[in-house]
Amino acid sequence: MSIGFIGLGIMGKPMAKNLLKAGYSLSVYDINADAVKEVAADGAKACSSVGDAAKDAKIIITMLPDSPQVEDVILGAGGVCENAKAGALVVDMSSIAPESAIKVATALSEKGIRMIDAPVSGGEPKAIDGTLAIMVGGKQADFDEAKQVFDVLGSSALLVGEIGSGNICKLTNQMIVAINIAALSEGLFLAKKAGADPSKVWSAIKGGLAGSNVMNAKAPMMLEGNFTPGFKVDLHIKDINNAMKTAQENETPIPLTAAVMQFMQAIKLDGHGQSDHSALAKFYEKICEETL
Repeated sequence: MSIGFIGLGIMGKPMAKNLLKAGYSLSVYDINADAVKEVAADGAKACSSVGDAAKDAKIIITMLPDSPQVEDVILGAGGVCENAKAGALVVDMSSIAPESAIKVATALSEKGIRMIDAPVSGGEPKAIDGTLAIMVGGKQADFDEAKQVFDVLGSSALLVGEIGSGNICKLTNQMIVAINIAALSEGLFLAKKAGADPSKVWSAIKGGLAGSNVMNAKAPMMLEGNFTPGFKVDLHIKDINNAMKTAQENETPIPLTAAVMQFMQAIKLDGHGQSDHSALAKFYEKICEETL
């Protein structure tokens, strides 16, 4: 199967490499020429434009930062919509606003091009390992066609509803992750301020009801003060912003998410926008005036 892969960032690059390892034929494009060269060195065809990557592909995967980039790459001049063949399947694995996914899919359908939205969770480590959680919106037949690709990229892939539902699911995930990271930070700083060893507190509670994948992944980073990005604060702010827009459109109050958004904006202003989202601990570090 010929795959066009557009977007070789922190997530897209390891995903593309995993597809190459699995034997797929990839044509790749990114505005970062070095990223294209790196993936081409592993066997992909280096493309000089979006259109070049899309024109002969049966499946076209996009992995881009946000809605504006997805709309530009797919619907813009020289983009996927102009160059993909009728019957091709676009698999947008970016995390974008649900209404943007619907807009793009509608425009593609007018050209006979199919689309599913399939955002992922797991950050760079799981992109490298090929163990992402993939949340999909679209038609069952299109999901079934893409499933063999999803099996390479993730440990789970689930069709949750019509187009746009994948991103609704992803926004829900991002809300819960952000609130969990904030709660973890808050709890560990209370433990420290009250005289307990936060590392031992974490070890004691991680096997109980409070334990979670978020805790296991982020507590060690907080305790070490290591905020090398697996998923950046700036990207999480983007996702929460999309969640808040979706909540407003659906008249749904999300006060906990809104509060965590303020914490993230505060650490971004302090220069941590490119840090891992576990750097939410820096918000508590500042107000507690000490480190873990």
